[in-house]
This record gives sequence, C-alpha cells and structure tokens, in this order.
Amino acid sequence: MNKDNLSLKKVVKKLATVYGEPQPVLDDPFQLIIWENVAYLVDDDRRALAFKTLSKKIGLKPTDILAASTEELVEILKLGGVHPELRAQRLKESAQIVLNDFGGDLSAALKLPLPRAIKALKQFPSIGEPGAEKILLFTKTYPVLALESNGLRVCLRLGFGEEKKNYSASYKSVREALASEDGDCESLISAHQLLRHHGKEICRRSNPKCDECSVAKMCEFFAQAGIR
Repeated sequence: MNKDNLSLKKVVKKLATVYGEPQPVLDDPFQLIIWENVAYLVDDDRRALAFKTLSKKIGLKPTDILAASTEELVEILKLGGVHPELRAQRLKESAQIVLNDFGGDLSAALKLPLPRAIKALKQFPSIGEPGAEKILLFTKTYPVLALESNGLRVCLRLGFGEEKKNYSASYKSVREALASEDGDCESLISAHQLLRHHGKEICRRSNPKCDECSVAKMCEFFAQAGIR
C-alpha cells in the first residue's frame, strides 16, 4: 500500500458506494446534547426510542426538561439503558446551563470563534472536545471533522495518525493527519456517519471483518496483518 496515495475523500467515496448516502442528522445544538445523554451503552435503535419518548412526553427544550420531575425523566431514560438517574441529572444540569449561561438560547455559543465555541460546549455533561466538534459540525457552524470512537478507529487503522496512550491524544493525532483535507459541512457530516457505520459493522474493535472490508486495499492495518 502506498500511504502517499491515502486520502480520506477516496475512503469516504468508497464507503458511500457500499452503504449509500447517510440519513439526515439532528441539527439543533441542545437536542444533540440530549441525544448524548438520553442513553448509555445501547444501540442506536434504543437511543432513538428514548429520545422519541422524551420528545413526546416531556419535550426537548431546556424549559421542558426543567419543568419535568426527576422521576418522570428517570422513567423515560430507563429506555436508554443503565444509570437513568445520573442521566436525568445531566439533562437537568444541561438545561440549567443553557438558561444561566446562554440566556436560554444555545445558538449564542455557536457564534463564538471556534476555540471559544468548543470551550463553551464542553461545559455540558458528557460533552468533550469530539462531542463539541460534532455539535458544531452537525449544526453546520464549522466544517470540522468530528470523530467518535468507531470513526477514529477506522482512521487509525487506515493510517491517518498514530494510536497513542489515551483517546484524546489519538484523536489529536488523527485530526492533525487530516488537517490538509478540507471539506464543507455536508461532506464532513457524511464522512462522520460513514466512518462510524463502517467501524460498527466491519472495522470493529474486536474481530474486524477485514475480508469483507471495501477499503482494505487502502488500509495500513490490513497490509501489516498480511490478511489474504
């Protein structure tokens, strides 16, 4: 494999031919924070069910979350897996931050310069730098390639960056390796989704399905493993 020819755009284009165009994503910043906290260690279907139920029974505005009792939230959040009490507390805290720090409108944070916008969003429970960048990308505020764990693993195995001792260092390494690959928000949202999907289905942490991988010929991990 010639690493000089490795290109994220080529990878994403190939993945799109296999998986098709991704589904639309949430584009409201507070709803994206809710999405992260509404479930824990469950599949996408259960997360979506918890989110939909919360939307129907409580609402998705900060004032809706604060008006609901903790007991009501916990009962709904049980649909999203373990620790519903903790996640209910985090939703309440998130809603309070929006009201106290952003005058009830989180879109104010999106208007800040990129470093300050990331810092503002990291105030929220469960939102680290990758999560903050995902919010800025999905709201089409900044064209940043936000990666979650599956997408990060795919990039590392392909040869973008190097795996480090901790997640944040690995994330930084991949982002630096991809810094020269520009794109608009639409293309980067597609990249995020396709890389995530590939990581969940094929390029899994354990027992990756390298023999079924559509981008194996571009992959450093595949080449080093000598898989045939």
